Amino acid sequence: MNYCNIKYNDIADGEGVRTTLFVSGCTNRCKGCFQPETWDFSYGEPFTKDVEDKIIESLSPYYIDGLTLLGGEPFEPSNQVALLPFLKRVKERYPEKNIWAFTGFVYDRDLTPGGRKHTHCTDELLSLIDVLVDGPFILEQKSLSLQFRGSANQRVIDMQTTLSTGQVTIWDKLQR
Repeated sequence: MNYCNIKYNDIADGEGVRTTLFVSGCTNRCKGCFQPETWDFSYGEPFTKDVEDKIIESLSPYYIDGLTLLGGEPFEPSNQVALLPFLKRVKERYPEKNIWAFTGFVYDRDLTPGGRKHTHCTDELLSLIDVLVDGPFILEQKSLSLQFRGSANQRVIDMQTTLSTGQVTIWDKLQR
């Protein structure tokens, strides 16, 4: 897997102060995407153990609330395979920190068993994520007033509650 950017002390891509990893590769190709260069799976730099270690170390200060995954597309099958061991390391080292992920796929259509992007590691990957922002960016539904999302169709899902109840649950801290 390649990545195109890492933002340290990010306050835009999830609640609180975060480290944000932008992975490369996306087949969604949303019209109006804010970084279409990330559609290319070979864009950016290789995601190595050294890069993982640097991100993990960046999460150590008390004021860092967690990690965010963006893209590109974290839930492209090849990216899922690369991200799973990394997220396990993050949760093992920092169980108190939260993990957010943004995906252009729809959770209950594409990422559940039988879905077009469900793989052998999707369920475990989702079990490590606290908040999932799902759905493709739709330019015609774009709004700058939406919290943590770019278009009105996208949902901010409380992943742990969703997994425990079997019902998609919107994150309760979302201000509408």
